[in-house]
Amino acid sequence: MEVKETLVRIKNFKYMLIAEGAAAGLLAGFAVSVFRLGISGVEILRDKLTENGLSIISLVFFAALYLVTLACLKFENNCSGSGIPHIKGELEGRFHVSWIKVLPAKIIGGICATGAGLSVGREGPSVQIGAMAAKGFSSLTNRLRTEERLLITAGAGAGLAAAFNAPLAGVVFSLEELHKNLSLELMLTSMAACVTSDFVSSYIFGLNPVFSVIPQSVLPLRTYWLLIIFGIILGVSGALYNLSLKEIQKAYKKIPFTWIRLLIPFAAAAVLCRTYPYILGGGNHIVDMIAETPWTVSALLVLLAAKFIYSMISFCSGTPGGIFLPLLVLGAVTGAAFAQLTGYAEFTDNFIILGMAGYFTAIVRSPITGIILISEMTGSLSHLLSLSLVCLTAYIVADLLGARPVYDQLLDAMTVSERPARDRKIIIESMVVCGALMDNRPIREFSAPEGVLIISIDRNGSEIVPSGDTVLKGGDELLLLCSESRLKETKDILFQKCEQAKEFISATQK
Repeated sequence: MEVKETLVRIKNFKYMLIAEGAAAGLLAGFAVSVFRLGISGVEILRDKLTENGLSIISLVFFAALYLVTLACLKFENNCSGSGIPHIKGELEGRFHVSWIKVLPAKIIGGICATGAGLSVGREGPSVQIGAMAAKGFSSLTNRLRTEERLLITAGAGAGLAAAFNAPLAGVVFSLEELHKNLSLELMLTSMAACVTSDFVSSYIFGLNPVFSVIPQSVLPLRTYWLLIIFGIILGVSGALYNLSLKEIQKAYKKIPFTWIRLLIPFAAAAVLCRTYPYILGGGNHIVDMIAETPWTVSALLVLLAAKFIYSMISFCSGTPGGIFLPLLVLGAVTGAAFAQLTGYAEFTDNFIILGMAGYFTAIVRSPITGIILISEMTGSLSHLLSLSLVCLTAYIVADLLGARPVYDQLLDAMTVSERPARDRKIIIESMVVCGALMDNRPIREFSAPEGVLIISIDRNGSEIVPSGDTVLKGGDELLLLCSESRLKETKDILFQKCEQAKEFISATQK
């Protein structure tokens, strides 16, 4: 019955999903705004309690935040960490988490952890909060699983849009990092969700960009050789970041108790609030600080090392918090130090922006998201050429060094409290690229996994009902009916046979 309903409703998906995306975006924008307001309130209280040094009251404050965060992890373990790997795993059909438990646990735990000063970001949690709000909407309105997957993806993008006031980056993140496929239905749904979510957060927080770094001049073309060097440095740094994250997570897993792992960054936050407060929290204040006030190279390198170490200690403890903003801060500090070292201090603001985008690209491996995100966060589109060059270089270097995209790495290392899902049927889409293995080959040679069926082919705007003898052509858009348990296997086969050219496959196998 569900299969029949799915096939009937897919004809009108486009228009229904726009409305559903807007509704999910409204919920995501509200939930993320509550999250942001909570963090700001706790941070203000923390600064007031510690402005004259540590006292009994301030220690009680840190202890209370620690205990509430620990309680959230005990209540729902899937609220730990960034949350983006959880969304990727759910979209791949690996597991299903309870939105009704994750949503409050992530909001409350994230407020306590970030507000206490742990070096974690609000953006990864905002992505999970947005996705869970969308999943809740889907569940309460009895959407089909195919619709739910699209809404979760759109809700995740809406969460990013609300966290950063960056609706375009939210849309691109949904397509490039989460869905990894261009679908008209998903693009329209994500646009509706991200625009609505951004409107809600902008109404509450205003229209100002997250960072106040706005370079007064564009880098001259004669300096572009420096961008290649800078991109190489960022690529190496990104690979080192991913490796460090992996090893420190392994070290933390040797600590047998959650309460001990969580205690380490909270205790460090209580000490750092008086000794070196610059590195507390996500760190967006650091970006504005180094842009507005000249720092020596040695001070920047100390700041870079301290922020890097504390970010690793904080995130790897399993606390509810992300790496998104801290890694942007690390890229910004790297950019400021590079500008000073190369004698181009007058372009410090430019290198701060380039550093954020390039470092993000090297670690996350989503260059388009990085470019658009930083452009929206700084309110400037005048640096696209230099951003593209740095991001491309950083991407290539990190890839050549064998560093995996960080969210894939985190997903594989994650221990999830699984709630097995029913093996439901869903609709997925793919495209046959020119020169792919299945280009000019009949469907019977596709060798689809059991439970997978190509149900429709869109060729130049005309729909073809396929049979085993139907020959696929480059540019064909495929709709497949798939068992959710076979989703990852099916996507891997589609990538190998339909979504990359034969020449590329041969090159990668050499």
